[in-house]
Amino acid sequence: MATASWNGTVIAESDDIVTVEGNAYFPREAVREDVLRPSGTHTFCPWKGTASYYSLEVDGQTNPDAVWFYPEPSDAAREITGRVAFWRGVEVR
Repeated sequence: MATASWNGTVIAESDDIVTVEGNAYFPREAVREDVLRPSGTHTFCPWKGTASYYSLEVDGQTNPDAVWFYPEPSDAAREITGRVAFWRGVEVR
């Protein structure tokens, strides 16, 4: 079972992980809804497409844009459809 934690709080866990470029992509439904906050940030990857982000809010602290996902990944990255990945201090084990 893989877990994602930030500030000592588990925010996601699943045994269904897809690893792309060293990043663990969790199924979106494996992430706690109560810690996600919408973000207006978007970035572009030439082979995966346009990424969108969520910020995390745990115990009154915010980690901006710590969660990313591809709402419509390219065909080359279709395996990450419906999945999210973490960074900015989120520990994945």
